[in-house]
Amino acid sequence: MGMILTVTSGKGGVGKSTTTANLATALAKADQKVVAVDFDIGLRNLDMILGLENRIVYDGVEVMEGRCNLSQALIQDKRTKNLYFLPASQTRDKSVLQADKVEALLTQLKEQFDIVLVDSPAGIESGFEHAIFMADRAVVVTTPEVSAVRDADRVIGIIDAKSKRAKEGREVEKFVLINRIRPDLVERGEMLGVEDVLQILALPLVGLILEDERVVSATNTGEPVVLDPKSASGEGYRRTAARLLGQEVPFMEIKAKRGLSRLFKGVFK
Repeated sequence: MGMILTVTSGKGGVGKSTTTANLATALAKADQKVVAVDFDIGLRNLDMILGLENRIVYDGVEVMEGRCNLSQALIQDKRTKNLYFLPASQTRDKSVLQADKVEALLTQLKEQFDIVLVDSPAGIESGFEHAIFMADRAVVVTTPEVSAVRDADRVIGIIDAKSKRAKEGREVEKFVLINRIRPDLVERGEMLGVEDVLQILALPLVGLILEDERVVSATNTGEPVVLDPKSASGEGYRRTAARLLGQEVPFMEIKAKRGLSRLFKGVFK
């Protein structure tokens, strides 16, 4: 039986789908059989980040409604043999999701894959609740901005209250990934430091991802940046995936142009 790992955030625009695509790819490269599931019904973009938009025939909603079987809807990535993708519907909305059908689908995926990586929609609507309900673990993605961290903190509370594990008296193992870090802005006091974010959210840190212009070009070409050996953010995602698999991997030393590694003193191993 596999594990359901939900990638979520309190607001849009923090890089949640980019994180899902890159972690899915990195975990598959680490010999895990992975399926990335897009739960952003009506607003899907995980397919484009993975470069699989032209191969979609059926989607997850059609599986849940019995209009196709799971194997018909699953897409295998040609570049990464252990990576599969289940797209969201582009023509429906989140109201079509039913808790029992979502649970049945995710349970079926959990039986077939080592890791079921769920890309939840932003916000705290019903689609979000369906995405986090079955989670065994969760990665909460935030940028180092007050509004994003505040919304992430709210999401953590909802996971602790409304997940299936919470209702059974168990806890969803949660981690924080801080995305789009700009050390120069942290130095000037225009962006929260890593310690500030961790103090607010009180979760273990699993990933630090630098602001990286390569992410934009990677998204446009459908090549996850984790496949680019020269990308700093790609290296951050590779190390994050290793930590999720239980490996003790040092965090990247993030420096401003003048070498201010002291910004994150005490965070890195």
